[in-house]
Amino acid sequence: MNVENTDIGKELSRLVEIIATLRGDNGCPWDKRQTPLSFKKYLIEECKELIDAIEADDTDNVSEEIGDMYFVITMLSAMYAEKKKFSVLAPLLAINQKMIRRHPHVFAGGECKDDEQLRLQWEKIKKQEKTG
Repeated sequence: MNVENTDIGKELSRLVEIIATLRGDNGCPWDKRQTPLSFKKYLIEECKELIDAIEADDTDNVSEEIGDMYFVITMLSAMYAEKKKFSVLAPLLAINQKMIRRHPHVFAGGECKDDEQLRLQWEKIKKQEKTG
């Protein structure tokens, strides 16, 4: 698993570099023109294609569409990073912290008896997050 984790990190970094190149001075004119608003249609389109692949139980296509989603999400993150709104790393850090926080039964030695208790715990934590 450690080798795979290293590979995941390397490939995510490589994707960030590819997007930086595409949007850089000598990059692709189309990619450079994109904004979060112009790019949202690709988020919707790729999400629908992923759903279709899942429903068709087409493993190869699911993998391809997940790759497309990685691209779209990373591209959007890069656009916001360019505007100094947040770094490309910030969403990854935030989701990791959120998933650990919302799963105390896994990461903090908490207990969970059933799906209803899980749902209630999730909602309680989510509400606490929103109210600070």
